[in-house]
Amino acid sequence: MEARDAVKLCYQAAFGAEHLLRDQAAARRYLEQEYAALEADASPLWEQIHPGVCRVNLAAWKREKLPLEWLFRLFVETAANPPEKGEQVFRECLDTVGQLVRGRTDTVLTGRTIPFGEEQWRDFLSEYPLALPRAVHHSDGYRRRERPAYRLVCSRFIRVFPILQAIAQMFPGNRIVALDGRCASGKTTLSELLARVTGAGVVHMDDFFLPPELRSPGRLAEPGGNVHYERFAEEVLTPLGSGQAFRYRCFDCSRMEPGEDREIPEGGLRIVEGAYSCHPRFGEYMGLRVFCDVGQQEQLRRIEQRNGVEMLERFRDSWIPMEEKYFRSFHIRERADLAV
Repeated sequence: MEARDAVKLCYQAAFGAEHLLRDQAAARRYLEQEYAALEADASPLWEQIHPGVCRVNLAAWKREKLPLEWLFRLFVETAANPPEKGEQVFRECLDTVGQLVRGRTDTVLTGRTIPFGEEQWRDFLSEYPLALPRAVHHSDGYRRRERPAYRLVCSRFIRVFPILQAIAQMFPGNRIVALDGRCASGKTTLSELLARVTGAGVVHMDDFFLPPELRSPGRLAEPGGNVHYERFAEEVLTPLGSGQAFRYRCFDCSRMEPGEDREIPEGGLRIVEGAYSCHPRFGEYMGLRVFCDVGQQEQLRRIEQRNGVEMLERFRDSWIPMEEKYFRSFHIRERADLAV
């Protein structure tokens, strides 16, 4: 790394992609050409360069046999949503590099080294337009030694990388993912991120709220009884693995009965998200089981923030105990292929 490469790193951390994707077709062709020309290697799949941005290495993506279309979607999504406060972050990052080259250490920087000195850093910055930051190319030395080939991706997608790797191993077999887990653990958010990357259709277990007429003491005492598993089996299980488009009814809480239809588009990959998605009554319909977890205190904090104080009591006293009984009775977390 030379001073130029450090400035590039700071720029990417602050502003994300170096230019807007005005021509997505051309960007896609360039990615395909770059990808075809390189060999898979042992580099890490991703390297976080700032809390909001990471570099995804193409050679590692190739090693994992992940579809290139997924990476392009990640890249496009990131380029369309540049980080906030870019100029402030850029100057903060430059200041960090300055501390490193001057040999300063503190609790954050202890043990870090940088392979160029203060003079080279000062000389490069003297010619760099700090008032109007612009992207720079990697140095020739860095290109020869590091052979950089990557795309910038928003860090919020890091959570989905292990699941994407697991999904890639499913092809061409069962292409249904079940995201079970504790309430407020991020199942819905995770499914949305996965759908944006893979184009998968998503079925929500919240759409199968148990109607009042089925809420008998015996049903509510049953592990996993707090879901309308009969209707899920009837409306979803049969068409789910066909790849064909289908519809199912969403529970309408204002009327306390099934209401409008939700359409699941045609496609090979499907995601079923929500607690009870791995209920043993549904059998082994999924090719991948994912358990989404969250600590108890963080769970309650999120529920209060999302649903308010009054609903927090309902979750704590009724719905969370029902979920926990279901998890324990059927060993849902232990049987998962992956925990997030």
